[in-house]
Amino acid sequence: EGPLVESGGGLVEAGGSLTLSCDASGINFSGAWMSWLRRAPGKTLEWISEINRNGATTYYADSIKGRATISRDNAKKMLYLQLNSLKPEDTAMYYCAQNRRGDSRGHGTQVTVSS
Repeated sequence: EGPLVESGGGLVEAGGSLTLSCDASGINFSGAWMSWLRRAPGKTLEWISEINRNGATTYYADSIKGRATISRDNAKKMLYLQLNSLKPEDTAMYYCAQNRRGDSRGHGTQVTVSS
């Protein structure tokens, strides 16, 4: 495994919720801005959310804004993404990374939303 390990994905019905986790114990977590990205089938990698070092500032892509909450626990070296009101188009592999490009991201966790 790499320095970032995602988990929490699964199969959920449209309208449901999931919370994704990213174990970042392999990096200098408290010193890093962190992002979530996703890659839907047949599409390019999409940045969806970012959080600053202390968690006070967050950013969201329009595609997920209002339906997601990014958070972090620096003491536990954990990053989270709560996803609500999931849609079939949210089906994708979700990754955490240290920047919006997705460099050195983990292996990802699969989210599948059924209609």
